[in-house]
Amino acid sequence: MRLHSLIPIIPTNLVSALEDCGIKIDTDLLFFDGTNVELLAKLPPGIVSLRELEEYTSLVAEHASAPAIRADQELEVALLRQRENALNISCGVQELDALVEGFGGGRVFEISGEKGSGKTALALQISLCMLAAHANTAVLWMDTCGDFSLERTLRVASELNIEATSTVLERLQVSLVLNIETAQDLVSELCSSVDTASELGAPRIRCIVIDSITPLLAPSLTAFSAQGHATMSTFMRELRDLARTHYFTFLVVNNTSSYLPHNPDSAFASTTRKPALGPSFTFLTDCTLWLAKSKNIEETEGATSMHVAEVFRSRMTQSKRWCSFKIHRGVLYSTT
Repeated sequence: MRLHSLIPIIPTNLVSALEDCGIKIDTDLLFFDGTNVELLAKLPPGIVSLRELEEYTSLVAEHASAPAIRADQELEVALLRQRENALNISCGVQELDALVEGFGGGRVFEISGEKGSGKTALALQISLCMLAAHANTAVLWMDTCGDFSLERTLRVASELNIEATSTVLERLQVSLVLNIETAQDLVSELCSSVDTASELGAPRIRCIVIDSITPLLAPSLTAFSAQGHATMSTFMRELRDLARTHYFTFLVVNNTSSYLPHNPDSAFASTTRKPALGPSFTFLTDCTLWLAKSKNIEETEGATSMHVAEVFRSRMTQSKRWCSFKIHRGVLYSTT
């Protein structure tokens, strides 16, 4: 900061005299190589007294310093902003919501489990419940395998008794994403879409589903090159930054790989699988939710399957906690 910009706080004649001595900006004065007495000796007689020079130096330091911020005030503002922006997102099953303290709050959830365990069903139900409960929201669904089913979505919406189904589904945006570059481009567009939606009053994307992330990242993960791991880390950190900044909820579906004789992260000795993409991937999300199907039950109204949801790791809740739920006609229900 130039001393000239502090006039009239600092007298004009003093600023001119200091500039003649080569002291033109605040740091020149504050870090003068010498004492105030030595600096006063360099100035013309009668310009300023030693006491006045010390006072003016203190004023320069005050204006050059960053304003003080109280931590309690910053925390209050941050909590207020979080309350204003965070949505209460539920999957409709009380036990599952309690297991992870709800699916809102600007977090990245990894949903993993074997085929038929209910990963896509859970992500779809969370999305539809959010769209039905919050009229000004939208969901971006990244379909990486080309198997998103509109028929299934309509059936689940009907089973959930969602009113104005067509209006709800208008806010479910499905994009076919076949490589990580396309996924990165879509994520990069999210920030600008938030601002645009706010200006136009359009529904704002609050939930992003990647079903599944495994085909995007697995091909580049090799033991011979670190590039694939760097791409994975960069992409997942970007998701977490966006989740925290804009209070997005990311539901990242992940496939599995073998873990013999059993997975130590599970509370059950019968779990012989683990989430795919390596051990480091789990630490790039906020919560790893593992789903498993326990058995099928034949009922008069159709087949029902019993499932278990388990927290392998979480930044918010205790690990190795679990609950049971059932799936009937594609919809998740409580077992009680």
